[in-house]
Amino acid sequence: MALAYQNFLEKFMNLDECVLRALYLFEQTGLPELDLGDYKRPFVVGSGNAAVTGRILLEGTDAVFADESTYEKKLEACPDVDGAVLISASGEKHAPVIASELKKRGLETRLLTCNSDASAISIVGEERSFVFPKQTEPYTYNTSTYLGMILAKTGEDPALIRQFINEDIKGVIPDNLADYLGFYFLLPEKFDNLREMFLTKFDELFAPMVFGRAFTFEQSKHAKTVIKPDSEHRELVVTMGYYGGEWMYNKGKVPFQHDAEILNLPPQADSGYGSIMASGYYFIGRIQSQKPSYFKDGIQDFCERASSAAGKRVDPIVS
Repeated sequence: MALAYQNFLEKFMNLDECVLRALYLFEQTGLPELDLGDYKRPFVVGSGNAAVTGRILLEGTDAVFADESTYEKKLEACPDVDGAVLISASGEKHAPVIASELKKRGLETRLLTCNSDASAISIVGEERSFVFPKQTEPYTYNTSTYLGMILAKTGEDPALIRQFINEDIKGVIPDNLADYLGFYFLLPEKFDNLREMFLTKFDELFAPMVFGRAFTFEQSKHAKTVIKPDSEHRELVVTMGYYGGEWMYNKGKVPFQHDAEILNLPPQADSGYGSIMASGYYFIGRIQSQKPSYFKDGIQDFCERASSAAGKRVDPIVS
């Protein structure tokens, strides 16, 4: 069976292109003014990378974080939560069920979604629902969805990030990424929440063909480099978010005793979560463009299997 969106996939498949297009979209549309409430102990819930986005948005607060599997137990264990933030790009699937449970418990809820027709909106209320712009892109990418929410919180300028990627990141990425079997992202502690997002993209785009790892500086000191890569299992260390001489100053303290191959991606001045996320996704997209088309070749069969298992259509392109 021919893929329904074959031309679209051929033209816009790679993640790097989707990142640049998402940033341009935000330049044109702007982003909602985000109000996450004045809660003393908010309950923050989302699935997958939505849950990670919640941790980024409410970082530094006394929030309770949960996902679709843990929210009921955590609500029972934390009776002192005084409001909720529900994050769901579609506003469907688990979102209406969770929203109904939060409403039943009398918790005022903010909904962050990318679907103006989401079922969860009628439960939460339009006045506390924030609808973010999104672009049409391949299934699982979720590039515009969560990036838009993060930028709305951090206030970073999408136009400047797009310019930075084109002028400062694009040119330093080598054209031999296909030679590496694995990639090791090294991040400062303050961007720890992005590690899971990067690993998820490796799972979705490459697993089990390409290996991705991500650790903070301190985590890297704990037996992460015991095994030395050989010529057939090359791994590239990609440092992100280091300013000026910070990386060189700390370089000797990181346990890369085997003289790891290192690529230092320069950070944008005063970069926050949005800039680092966009730069990391862009780099992963460049890996995708230099490797065989694993995702493109597998997405049709995956969507057919997923549709059968879910009992409803799962498309390879999400609008």
